[in-house]
Amino acid sequence: MTRTVIESASKTVVIGFDEPFCVIGERINPTGRKKLAAELEAGDFSTVEKDALEQVLCGATVLDVNSGAVFTNKMADDPRYADNNFVEPPLMTALIKRVQAVVDVPLCIDSSVPGALEAGLQAANGRPLLNSVTGEEERLELVLPLVRKYNVPVVAISNDDTGISPDPDVRFAVAKKIVERAADFGIPAHDIVVDPLVMPIGAMATAGQQVFTLVRRLRQELGVNTTCGASNISFGLPNRHGVNAAFLPMAIGAGMTSAIMNPVRAQEMEAIRAANMLMNHDANGGEWIRLARVLEAMKDGTSFADASRGAAQATSGRRGGRRARA
Repeated sequence: MTRTVIESASKTVVIGFDEPFCVIGERINPTGRKKLAAELEAGDFSTVEKDALEQVLCGATVLDVNSGAVFTNKMADDPRYADNNFVEPPLMTALIKRVQAVVDVPLCIDSSVPGALEAGLQAANGRPLLNSVTGEEERLELVLPLVRKYNVPVVAISNDDTGISPDPDVRFAVAKKIVERAADFGIPAHDIVVDPLVMPIGAMATAGQQVFTLVRRLRQELGVNTTCGASNISFGLPNRHGVNAAFLPMAIGAGMTSAIMNPVRAQEMEAIRAANMLMNHDANGGEWIRLARVLEAMKDGTSFADASRGAAQATSGRRGGRRARA
């Protein structure tokens, strides 16, 4: 059975067909977050630390760390700050160190810049997940040697030099190509987590059906684990959390084993916890019961993050001793 092993200095997370669904927290990402990008440019990592702690408290077992920023204020003095290849490697190192200082979960190192990927691999403890490689020839030749050198698993995104195909058969073929090319580097299929690419259902009515079919094929024919950017499915729609909360259990039922998502959204985490229990991936319903207590605490207007923090503190108090990091 396929098992993708990801590790921090002290924790191991297994992504697998018979494992609980792996929630990869997406919040540490300055892309599209102008306030966070400005903070990072000023050397302020307080939001990063807050996001890391909250995501783990709310149920993320892996954290995605994305360094995709340019420093606009510094560009006037040094035009190199407009270049991701210049900005991202040192920023990734700093992000990894800050996140590891406050939480001990495994990390997913996320960048389009190979130099930033390697900087993250050098800074990360344990065995992180690398995000990502595509079917583009240049990307394969740059990223797969890093995967082999550091012996880490990698996210494989199903697009190539022709772009993202609307045809699910083409996206499957790209995934198969990446798996085969990885094998040429000595990288086993169990260390490849395929992202079949979730299209917005508002733009393509069959987007959900396509993903479910693709996930089944990837599991049955290639034997690989899968992931996705879960919120892509609801892009442009009202009540996005409701759509996401319906999509995630259906994807899990089709065989999807992880997602890069925002775990601070209670509605979506409730859907995942329910799906885990229904798939018999929650021993005795323990995680579902713990979540139910958190949801009960939210009835007075407490946020999901604060209710989760309160539940963690109560559990720590019952066990005794000094409270550990999240």
